[in-house]
Amino acid sequence: MHRRKLPIGIQTFREIRTEDFYYVDKTPHALRLIEGGKYYFLSRPRRFGKSLFLDTLAEIFAGNEPLFRGLFIHDKWDWEKKYPVIRISFAEGRIESRAELDRRIRKVLLDNKRLLGVDCDDDSDIPGCFSDILAGVHRKFGERVVVLVDEYDKPILDNITNSEIARTMRDGQNGQALANFGP
Repeated sequence: MHRRKLPIGIQTFREIRTEDFYYVDKTPHALRLIEGGKYYFLSRPRRFGKSLFLDTLAEIFAGNEPLFRGLFIHDKWDWEKKYPVIRISFAEGRIESRAELDRRIRKVLLDNKRLLGVDCDDDSDIPGCFSDILAGVHRKFGERVVVLVDEYDKPILDNITNSEIARTMRDGQNGQALANFGP
């Protein structure tokens, strides 16, 4: 009897599917979310699979059909249609100041800009650059843009014992910081 490996600590759908790990098919839930609405806030405890679920959504929208063979969604999704995906994550490292947060947001935006082959005014403010990227991606691909935000609250949680810094991370100096990316 073939025994699969347990995917402990693995947060990429592709690795789980290509390396023969156990996988509990969450694609019925993914399809229901995709077909049922526009904006979602997924709140579950830490280590509960949110990052893996977002990665699964990204692979669905990217049209990576081979990864979904044998899963619920495989014969229910149009794999020819691909949607551009912007991924924003604050999971890596620790952010301890507003300046670090702004640098991280700018880096994430510039990484997405390069990956998707669009441009934004590098001198514009963060919301302006984000808006430019969204518009550019929509123009380039002619499809609605999928934006997946993971660990948006991590800069706040990293500083939870220092309420002033945590509040600045949440509200920003002008009340806009993570409000631009969170629900």
